[in-house]
Amino acid sequence: MQEIFDRYINYLEAERNASPYTVRNYTTDLMGFFDFLRGREIASLKAVDKHVLRDYLLHLMEQGIVKTSIARKLSAIRSFYRYLVREEILSVSPVATTSSPKLDRRLPSFLTTGEIVRLLEAPDVATPQGQRDRAFLELLYASGLRVSELVSLNREQVNLDTREIRVWGKGSKERMVLMGEPAAAALTAYLNQGRLELLGKRGTNALFLNRYGGRLTERSVQSILQEYANLAGIGKRVHPHMLRHTFATHLLDGGADLRVVQELLGHASLSSTQIYTHVSQSQAKKVYLSAHPMAKEGENELKNE
Repeated sequence: MQEIFDRYINYLEAERNASPYTVRNYTTDLMGFFDFLRGREIASLKAVDKHVLRDYLLHLMEQGIVKTSIARKLSAIRSFYRYLVREEILSVSPVATTSSPKLDRRLPSFLTTGEIVRLLEAPDVATPQGQRDRAFLELLYASGLRVSELVSLNREQVNLDTREIRVWGKGSKERMVLMGEPAAAALTAYLNQGRLELLGKRGTNALFLNRYGGRLTERSVQSILQEYANLAGIGKRVHPHMLRHTFATHLLDGGADLRVVQELLGHASLSSTQIYTHVSQSQAKKVYLSAHPMAKEGENELKNE
């Protein structure tokens, strides 16, 4: 079993070009599944059938594992068994007829226009770190970049003249993202001054640098972002993906076409982007109830009953 697993991980890395994050998650999830099989004294992958898988899902539920995590674990197992069928180690996958638990789809959180303005104005642009932070905050909001895409950017991927950035997203898919004038201005200021000071005599083509001149990490971006959110008086947890949600929601609120937003976000499926239409509709309802005279009148009548 271990030898087959090692070959599968090599396949993910070499042929599927899976990210280290995906490989790590699949490894953890599959090891947990193998531990379950050993506990049931199931020594062969061929002995796994739909009944064993249902027992495993029940076992996870009894442990209090949330539905999203169970779905992810089942996805890892499904991918592994597809590989076994592909390599003709098995003739059929027992996971093919096992359904993932139905997920409660939550609307993504986003910042209001007022909150995003306060956040963008929080960094002290008189310092190199402040210039860097203002630049990457502007860029996250202006372009909808994933934080992994942001920190992996190199200087040559950015074209300030056309205000375009060439990005390699999930699955190494290439796309072009755009930025507005404020983001381009913040990035220009950072490149002309802040980045040079952070870089010193070191040599790197990384766009966003830490105080030692190395590439800024995802964890650092998360930590810095939350600090500025607190400074800006935003009373909630703010993470980089929230700026991506905010980018998409504000575009749709402004009348952008759904397929354009899909292209800018780098979503493979339109269904992934459609969640933002629900957010936009939800926001529209709140605005309507708070602004329309008859809507407010109706609410007051309900309260008085």
